[in-house]
Amino acid sequence: MDKPLQLKLDRSARTPLAEQIRMGISTAIETGVLAPGARLPSWLDLAAQLGVARGTVRAAYDKLSAAQFIVASRAAGTRVADRPPATSRIEQAPAPGSFMETYLEMIAGPAIFQMGVPAQETFPATLLARLRAQAARAEASAPAIYPDPRGELELRREIAAYLAVARGLDCSPSQIIVTAGYTGGLGLALRGLGLEGRKVWFEDPGFPFTRRGLELARLSPVPIPVDEEGIDVEHGLRHASDAALAVVTPGQQAPLGFVLSLARRLQLLDWAAREGAWVIEDDYLSELQLDGRAAPALASLDRAGRVIHIGSFSKTISPALRLGFVVAPPALAGRLAEAAACLAPAPGPAVQLAIAEFMREGHYLRHLRRTKRVYAAQRDGVLQNLKAASCTVSIAGLAVLLRLPKGVPDLAIVREASFFGVAPTALSVWFASPASAQSGLLLGLTTAPQRQLARSCERLNEIIGRFL
Repeated sequence: MDKPLQLKLDRSARTPLAEQIRMGISTAIETGVLAPGARLPSWLDLAAQLGVARGTVRAAYDKLSAAQFIVASRAAGTRVADRPPATSRIEQAPAPGSFMETYLEMIAGPAIFQMGVPAQETFPATLLARLRAQAARAEASAPAIYPDPRGELELRREIAAYLAVARGLDCSPSQIIVTAGYTGGLGLALRGLGLEGRKVWFEDPGFPFTRRGLELARLSPVPIPVDEEGIDVEHGLRHASDAALAVVTPGQQAPLGFVLSLARRLQLLDWAAREGAWVIEDDYLSELQLDGRAAPALASLDRAGRVIHIGSFSKTISPALRLGFVVAPPALAGRLAEAAACLAPAPGPAVQLAIAEFMREGHYLRHLRRTKRVYAAQRDGVLQNLKAASCTVSIAGLAVLLRLPKGVPDLAIVREASFFGVAPTALSVWFASPASAQSGLLLGLTTAPQRQLARSCERLNEIIGRFL
């Protein structure tokens, strides 16, 4: 043998000795300890050296030979096969300023004031763990067949019943397709519509992940400004009336929190019906309206069948579920079902059945009521403790929006705050272009527990003060 081979066997481990030998030799080859052409001891000699049965070493050698790690011949003995040189695998960080760098920064956590994450203290962990365990056992004992790509009928029925009561949206389970969260629903809708190369109205400011998704789907986003009544439909008609799609957050505009007015809802629906355009309704935070009753879903007013409603359980229960849904207009339901079957089937049945039971037993509505009470208290606490000078403070959905004076770098404040476990979101990244961007901070209310509010706001006030 060209190099000594040091193998350590653990006879008390559950891993069979033959597998330990195979792993030891393959690791030595991959790390370069054994170079191509290096000679290995015969399986008889190695068995004697290690004090194991000859058949144990022979089994390990057979597996290594089948995996093309070693070659054996009568003339040359057993040698390491010729292989490409081993390369160290280094995790590549996203390029500075890239979309993925921004994405990973926005989902990092947990941290105080982080947006898009529900409060941990309201999460029904014990109850959901029980329901999911029951659903997992049921799934394991069920026949091994492909599930409905549209999602489990039990969950689609519960979603339809919930939407009728809470969102004023009358739909049947056949119109509902369960997806992997909001982004899964958006991808499904864009695949089904097939509008590549066409213009799409997009709120400015608007959710940056959605904007990037539209670009990846080869649409051309047209930024449409937002005011106190929501997206400015008149602006869209003047500048891009030939758009084939509009993506809106009518319940609570993301990120400013405005509710789309009735007049603009009707104007938007009239444009879609007249031009044969589509509207994707991102039902962002609508069921978590803290003051008063949430406005009905935009799709509830749609008489021409042009609105695709997308909802999610990420903000109300947990983003770890990766569970959302699409409500398709009746004429489009078949096409989206085909897209789901061929390209984006629903998540596994167990998580769906657990959430269906969670809703059927009334836990979901009780959870929402309890969660809104907690968020309202945390909102009041943030407003009491936030005293940044020269800044305008307002409520924006489930966030407090702190508008900064022009020229103050919100991204720099965010990065400095992150060192202290405080994670506001920069308002500027929600705008379509740097030229139109406004500086500000979005402070998520859901991740602002009362016991840490005073100190977190004090720290943020200090950081902001250094930039003013």
